[in-house]
Amino acid sequence: MEKFLREWRQDALNKHQYESAIFIGDKLLALTNNDKDAFWLAQVHFSTGNYSRALSFLAKNDLIKSNSSCRYLAAHCLIKQSKFEEALVVLGDKNPVHLISAPGSARRKRQHIDALVHGKLRNGKGAVRSDRIDRSDERDHEDSSNIKFEAAMCYLRGVCYAKQNAFDRAKECYKDAVQIDVQCFEAFDQLMKNSLMSPEEEWKFLESLDFDSITVNDSSSSAQEAAEFTKMLYMTRLSKYEHPENFTLATETLSTHYKLSDNPDILLAKADLLFTQCRFRDSLTLTEAILSNDRYNFAALPVHLACLHELNEKNALFLISHDLADNHPEEPASWLAIGVYYLTIRRVAEARRFFSKSSMMDPHFGPAWIGFAHTFAAEGEHDQAISAYSTAARLFQGTHLPPLFLGMQNLQLNNLALAHEYLNSAYGLCRTDPLLLNELGVVFYHEDHLEDAIKVFVQALRVASDIHSEPRAWIATRANLGHALRRAGRLPEALEQFDEVLRQGGKEEGAPIFTAKGLVLMEMERAWDAVVVLHEALAVSPQDPIAGDLLKRALELNGEEGIMEESEEEEFDRKMEGNRRGARVGRKGRAKMKEVVVEDMDGSLMMDADLSDE
Repeated sequence: MEKFLREWRQDALNKHQYESAIFIGDKLLALTNNDKDAFWLAQVHFSTGNYSRALSFLAKNDLIKSNSSCRYLAAHCLIKQSKFEEALVVLGDKNPVHLISAPGSARRKRQHIDALVHGKLRNGKGAVRSDRIDRSDERDHEDSSNIKFEAAMCYLRGVCYAKQNAFDRAKECYKDAVQIDVQCFEAFDQLMKNSLMSPEEEWKFLESLDFDSITVNDSSSSAQEAAEFTKMLYMTRLSKYEHPENFTLATETLSTHYKLSDNPDILLAKADLLFTQCRFRDSLTLTEAILSNDRYNFAALPVHLACLHELNEKNALFLISHDLADNHPEEPASWLAIGVYYLTIRRVAEARRFFSKSSMMDPHFGPAWIGFAHTFAAEGEHDQAISAYSTAARLFQGTHLPPLFLGMQNLQLNNLALAHEYLNSAYGLCRTDPLLLNELGVVFYHEDHLEDAIKVFVQALRVASDIHSEPRAWIATRANLGHALRRAGRLPEALEQFDEVLRQGGKEEGAPIFTAKGLVLMEMERAWDAVVVLHEALAVSPQDPIAGDLLKRALELNGEEGIMEESEEEEFDRKMEGNRRGARVGRKGRAKMKEVVVEDMDGSLMMDADLSDE
């Protein structure tokens, strides 16, 4: 009868027929009076949203103190009712850190047991040396299911502390949960999603996890494969600013060996990496692939919306925001989408309202807080922007973006000391973001530490190249490097950087690049070349006052330097008449010709290029 009732209950659960499951579960509990059957019945009440009923059922049967799984469920019921203090009373405030195993300890134990089985560790009399077995690990004395529930309770403690804004304690609880049970993904996801650790800390934490504790049907080879598989899955969730080569290797292995190339989580991880590399079009292609198969994949929406904003895709943002608002008004990502749309079309006040609504629905939703702060920055309201970014920095302590944006705001206010402090704080969290390095270089530039600025700009461009970032995204950094080199007196290098900016598409940036190049040429006493470049600057922006003023000065210099003595002109004309090419040049052509005409050893003349009078 017990078997019959359990199968009936399970069949009802599989069909989500909870009333049937409760009806049958109640009869099964009366028949067996078993704690497991009582736990199952409370779980059914929990699944229906009857948290108070599930909690009273557990308390009535005195299951909370006697069973770890029931204590976990009781605390979960309290959390669902936002009774966080009461949940902590049920859970206790101490984590069972004695259950944490060192990395590789499980593998070493399996190897030791295998060696015992095969008779490799024996004393001189042929007896097994049992004293070599490590009995100090208290995990040996705990049931495996109990260990998993203890880890789950660590996770719930972290949730309670996070709701109370005690993020340091929440972080430790989440870390303990994953270290006790490496398969407690909920805790790992909270650490990554809420950026509670810096990129470097994330990778160190991954190495501290004992993936070898995973067991699969008592098979060593299967367990080892499962451990490697789980580690690669976790690796795809880490920050993309550190060790991109390890991330790429993990995703390639998961895609080829385990046929996960089209899995949404793997595609999202790749899209996130491409976004950090400023390859917005490629990232958007992947997020579109995710949403084409799963239209309401809310995990992929923040990256997708950010790519649409960067590419100025107003129509796509309009459609997706309306669809989300109509079908999922309860999701913070829906109002985030509307805010991004209004920010893209420059209606900042409306964007701020919807970002604020999204952040109120989920106070720990990072993209909403960043978007909210961006709206103040877009209108030049630096004090309000600083306040909003400071809140984001407090909520998301592991990401470098809030202190980076705080540094940028203080830089615009010319508070160089504060800007330097915030940017150094961001640099301590992440050393491989080209944008951060660019802003740090700008601070050095304004502080007249030109050599430091040059060093940081060069580092930013090198990092951008190492992560295969889009070169056009860092045109401004290269232009900044050119300005720093110019002020440092390294004119040929500065000219080379401005030429590279123009080759990479800097013409679209407007007159400032041409103007800067013209200034360098003037300082190099190449007045005619400066005139040509400054004319190009005015062709792009005819009303540019700086380019106009520099052109006037360049023309004056060119007039002073380009006027030749009459005798020199006659001598030059005589030589040109003897040139076998018979090229004719005017006054401007003769001034230009001096740079391309070379007299060789036997007195004959060579020209690098034919020049017309014009």
